[in-house]
Amino acid sequence: MSGTAGGGRIERRFAELRAAGRAGLVTYLCAGDPDAETFWRILAELPAAGADVIEIGMPFTDPMADGPSIQAAALRALAAGMTLPKVLGLVRRFRELDQATPVVLMGYYNPIYRYGPERFLDDAKAAGADGLIVVDLPPEEDDELCLPALARGLCFIRLATPTTDERRLPKVLTNTSGFLYYVSMTGITGVGAAPVEQVRQAVHRIKAHTELPVAVGFGIRTPEQAAAIAKVADAAVVGSALVDTVAKGLDAAGHATAGLSQAVLGQVKALAAGVQAARS
Repeated sequence: MSGTAGGGRIERRFAELRAAGRAGLVTYLCAGDPDAETFWRILAELPAAGADVIEIGMPFTDPMADGPSIQAAALRALAAGMTLPKVLGLVRRFRELDQATPVVLMGYYNPIYRYGPERFLDDAKAAGADGLIVVDLPPEEDDELCLPALARGLCFIRLATPTTDERRLPKVLTNTSGFLYYVSMTGITGVGAAPVEQVRQAVHRIKAHTELPVAVGFGIRTPEQAAAIAKVADAAVVGSALVDTVAKGLDAAGHATAGLSQAVLGQVKALAAGVQAARS
């Protein structure tokens, strides 16, 4: 059985959710999309809107696992001047407001490698990050980033997919901590809808191998879909749907309109209500 390692805020948050008898809502937005200040206004209010865990995307020019929505978000953020040091600065600023909500940094290894892996881990920990999702580093490369992250008390969260079979799953779970992110369908983010019965069976299968919470993402766009997933998993992850709302809130020049941040936060509130009502 694979358990938790490290944990901290993430472990506490999932313990609180279990005690409350409900699943959690994990939100994803790309840092600096569409600009640093608009992103900050959203980030600062996400806990009050109902986000239980916050994933912050580290923008990269070639996000190969992401669909058009998140690819566009990364390019908008980079064009607006977002950098990895600035992402960590946003986390540090968030921690001045909120010491309880877990923050997970999600992205690709190239920017981390360029930053310097050891320096990045030290700076991410010091800023107040709780975990990492680095989608292009497989378990076979654990010495590169995973083990040094765990040594610093940062969770290393891995993804499992419908094609992760019984032979591969124990390898995926090795050194995974915080939670396991189950990708509910094959392919890229933002396309299709999560098949709930298949998700239920997959979560049951995964839990035979681990005590880690299982968060399910890809294809969750509405409060109803989030509620359906919340009935069978420990958390529902919503990303592309929120990123699409950011995109819809841009004017013809690509700048944020006055109502953009409130539109995203309103969407999070509706998703959180769906998740919280799922087991009531």
